[in-house]
Amino acid sequence: MLRRTFIAVAALAAVALPALPAFAQEAKSLNIGFISTESSSNLKTAWQPLIDDLSKTLGVPVKPFFASDYAGIIEGMRFNKVQIAWFGNKSAMEAVDRASGEVFASVIDKDGNPGYWSLLVVNKDSDLKSVEDVIRRGKDLTYGAGDPNSTSGTAVPGFYLWSANKVEPKTLFKAVRIGNHETNLLSVLNKQVDVAVNNTENMERYRINTGKNAYDQVRVLWKSPLIPADPMVYRKDLAPELKKTIQSFFVNYGKGTDAAREKQVLASLTYQGFRPSSDAQLVPIRQIELAREKAKIESDTTLAAADKEKRLADVSRRLAELDKAAGKATSTQ
Repeated sequence: MLRRTFIAVAALAAVALPALPAFAQEAKSLNIGFISTESSSNLKTAWQPLIDDLSKTLGVPVKPFFASDYAGIIEGMRFNKVQIAWFGNKSAMEAVDRASGEVFASVIDKDGNPGYWSLLVVNKDSDLKSVEDVIRRGKDLTYGAGDPNSTSGTAVPGFYLWSANKVEPKTLFKAVRIGNHETNLLSVLNKQVDVAVNNTENMERYRINTGKNAYDQVRVLWKSPLIPADPMVYRKDLAPELKKTIQSFFVNYGKGTDAAREKQVLASLTYQGFRPSSDAQLVPIRQIELAREKAKIESDTTLAAADKEKRLADVSRRLAELDKAAGKATSTQ
């Protein structure tokens, strides 16, 4: 069901785009937020040309805002310190629920894929050959975990890898180190952790930044189902014309009169471009979170029977609502 929902929601998320409108905006500047999944200097170098182009289109300065974790960007948007942001799906869900966020686009990777994949990796010299090896020897291993609000670092492996095998990293491993994607990959390469989560996007960025193929240096033990592509989010209380202009800028980037240069900018981001999207693309991640919550309630031996029944009924109701939304996505195609 969840695999099918990933595909169905991608279609529901797409919306028709208006022509680029004339822009009149009172704001003196806007901030665009980035989680430092790799070094801030690398991100700034890659994104700055696009940010400069966005600033020219809007007619106001657009400044990058970097945070060391997803919570920093979410809180930045909540308190209107950040008006636009690049998120993963789980952190976008938090931004939509807690920070007046609204999904307006999602990235298209360089190969045209509608998403990316979470990975579990070890150093190529490791004698760990399978997920079963990792679970069997967990008490002797150090694990490189993702940010708690990371889709590919926490939500997806938490559901499809750890919950599926009825284990929790915090009790399975000797030690757990939380880091961003770049830190986790480097920790595996330098043998500072035994095993870590990563994703296919970061593996490609490593190749671009270093000229080296990370797949030649690691062994992939597990690959997730397809994860919907990273969403772009803006504050829903921005002026309607401003939101239309921002969305049109991103979705048309690399397609206009300066397409050749813009495509080079996109290539440095490992992207082919952006497609229109909406909050609907977050449905699969919401389903994962609720499924994990349901499993946790079911296994909680401290809950009174009546309380457990009430909580499970609430989770089942919310899951049914999401399934209904996903069903509508399919039926309207």
